[in-house]
Amino acid sequence: MNRKNFLHTAVAALMLATGASSALAADWPTKPITLIVPFVAGGTTDIVARTIGQKLSEALKQPVIIDNRGGAGGTVGATIASKAPADGYTLFLATIAHSIAPGLYKKLAYDFQRDFDPVALAASTPNVLIVNDKVPAKTVAELVAYIKANPGKVNFGSAGNGSTEHISGELFRSMTKTDIVHVPYKGGAPMMADLMGGQIQMAIETSPSASPHIKAGKVHALAVTTKTRSPAYPGVPTLDEAGLKGYDMTTWFALMAPQGTPPDIVQRLNTELARAVQQPDVVKRFEEQGVTAGNMKPAELAKFIGSETTKWVQVAKEAGATAE
Repeated sequence: MNRKNFLHTAVAALMLATGASSALAADWPTKPITLIVPFVAGGTTDIVARTIGQKLSEALKQPVIIDNRGGAGGTVGATIASKAPADGYTLFLATIAHSIAPGLYKKLAYDFQRDFDPVALAASTPNVLIVNDKVPAKTVAELVAYIKANPGKVNFGSAGNGSTEHISGELFRSMTKTDIVHVPYKGGAPMMADLMGGQIQMAIETSPSASPHIKAGKVHALAVTTKTRSPAYPGVPTLDEAGLKGYDMTTWFALMAPQGTPPDIVQRLNTELARAVQQPDVVKRFEEQGVTAGNMKPAELAKFIGSETTKWVQVAKEAGATAE
């Protein structure tokens, strides 16, 4: 084939592919959509997924099926989602844990920034430092003093190695120079059960998972992890205020699609999600749990994820945290 014929063939193929992609986007969706959630049911990621999934289902006139694929701090679900067809029928709810993972795991089966197309930031929330009622501490200072008096005897739980609770606890340990023991679970729900039961003493849990138990008096909130106080816990100080200067962590949840998903589908999802999280019933539910609705365009979200990954890889390195 001469160069001229080759170029004609290549252009025709590109136009055919573009046309097929446009046709796919125009007809989409014509069948149920699967939303892969990389943590077990009952935790904060699952709560956010089911809230937005219901609204997307109403807007797109197709069922949105929640597929919980927990394990390895969210990396099992990410691996599965990264290998799914890029046709708009498989989506993925990523979290801050996926920006943390490259700093905790020596090798991952996917590249978070390369293998996914950012769609929209769904929500964000502070984490809350909570203790069970057997811990004799009403403030962060009292907790730190208690830990130092009992080195190696205080356990902090997480939703798994590499989760936001894990890195939150490791950052707390590093900044307070205390000897606390990490106990990873298969999700936030079983971790909370053991915290309330006294099998572990503390956790730095996401607000939606912690909120009902705080309100019921089953665990005590000592501080939030964000730089400013949370409206959901007006009387609770930040860790920065409590003496851990510079401590600042916000857990976020982002809707992603396998790399190569048609841009028209990505944009449609971005638009529909932006509408969904501003609906009064969603706003009310989010506010009750200390959650803030997200609002980012795909390009903005891509930059945000890049900066978050750089930040948390460095934090993990400085804290000496590892998931292996």
